[in-house]
Amino acid sequence: MRKQVVLLLVLLNSCLFVDAPAQVMPLVYQVENTGADCPKPPLPSVSELPAIPNLPDPFAWADGRGRISNFSDWRYRRAEIGAQIQYYEIGQKPVRPDTMEASYSGGVLTVTVTVNGKMLTLTSQVTLPAGTGPFPAVIGMNSPSGSIPPTIFSSRNIAQITFNYNQVTTDGNAKNTDPYYQLYPGLNIDNTGQYSAWAWGVSRIVDGLELVQGVLPIDLKRIAVSGCSRGGKMALFAGAFDERIALTIAQESGGGGATSWRYSHSEPNGTVEKIDNTDYGWFMNPMKQFSGDNVSKLPVDHHELGAMCAPRALFVTANPDFIWLSNPSCYVNSKAVQQVYGTLGIPDRFGYSIVGGHGHCAVPGSQIPEIEAFVEKFLLGRDTVNTNIGVSPYNTDLTPWITWTAPTLSNNTSFFGRPSLLSPPHLQTGLDTAITLKWSKVEDAGKYFIQISTDPTFAAIAGTDSTTADTVKTITGLS
Repeated sequence: MRKQVVLLLVLLNSCLFVDAPAQVMPLVYQVENTGADCPKPPLPSVSELPAIPNLPDPFAWADGRGRISNFSDWRYRRAEIGAQIQYYEIGQKPVRPDTMEASYSGGVLTVTVTVNGKMLTLTSQVTLPAGTGPFPAVIGMNSPSGSIPPTIFSSRNIAQITFNYNQVTTDGNAKNTDPYYQLYPGLNIDNTGQYSAWAWGVSRIVDGLELVQGVLPIDLKRIAVSGCSRGGKMALFAGAFDERIALTIAQESGGGGATSWRYSHSEPNGTVEKIDNTDYGWFMNPMKQFSGDNVSKLPVDHHELGAMCAPRALFVTANPDFIWLSNPSCYVNSKAVQQVYGTLGIPDRFGYSIVGGHGHCAVPGSQIPEIEAFVEKFLLGRDTVNTNIGVSPYNTDLTPWITWTAPTLSNNTSFFGRPSLLSPPHLQTGLDTAITLKWSKVEDAGKYFIQISTDPTFAAIAGTDSTTADTVKTITGLS
């Protein structure tokens, strides 16, 4: 039996072009997720996903309708990437709970979250500079500043806050009885990795800082996260998924962090962290479906995880002395992230430094001024500091991995931000193999984007198209 195709929506987008400077994108946002209201992308099963041997195009819409063309498109594209990473890698990150309390006393921030009658409490030691503030702050993964020397922050009057991640779920021994999984019975150690849970925990620390502004003088527009190794991955996921974080420092994060799953799979050394051998407490178990050559079917990769930090600042490091960190992969991944930041007109907000000659999670002398530059520019607001940093011993051929080019973006309004035209019921032709859409011309619209579906909830998109015609479009070849 043939399915009847039902017209759902005709979206319009003005394609007027004007001579204007590139849009200056914000350094940080006041909400955790600006994409909360964005449409969800298609999320096919593994068997339905195409193989993509190279790094996926970070500018391509998930439903195949083309690529972003406006700065304002990035909010929607970033939301697509976030939805894909949650669905295929780490599981759902819940939104801010309705019931939260926070207090600050004796140098300790206490945040209490209640969901479904269950309670989770986070306690964070806070080291405040002398003075009245408000102070910029760094949230360190399991220590006040991650593995970054604390003097980098204390000497600049930056507060240091510890995220005790085991209070959310225990590293190395995840259990469904952990406080986080008790809050959300629908989430468990099979369908939700700890990186989703820990990112949620960091967001609740930021919520707590908002709630105690009257007694804890933190500048909420100047918050950084920092961590190394598994903590580097933790900081990266936290920064990617919370847009209130102005600066993310992911130090020697290794496989599953600021590296590409695809490139890491190509490395012959068996100690390199890949989808095949990563910790499946950290990531959700269904990600195992992308092991081996199936990695090419993963619709995203971690250059897009890094890109989720944009337009906010991101600095990543790696250490060639430790093969298992997949350092060449970090280089290739960083070059792809660099293209996203450059396309958005903010190349100075991303940097990478791949340097050996020191222990894992130690910071060599050459990296101190690099980290200081990012801290001064994005936590202290010193705009003239040079953060165009890209240090690496590698000269890898990027051609097999980055096969896409960066688009030139305009200042137009994303078509997602335009009003939609719902065709009246009598204009739904209901034909089995073709459909003709008619609408009234919209003032100043230069292009009309069309989506059709067999499901009136938009859960499954059957096809997309666009036209510059004024009032009519026929789509054929439907089944």
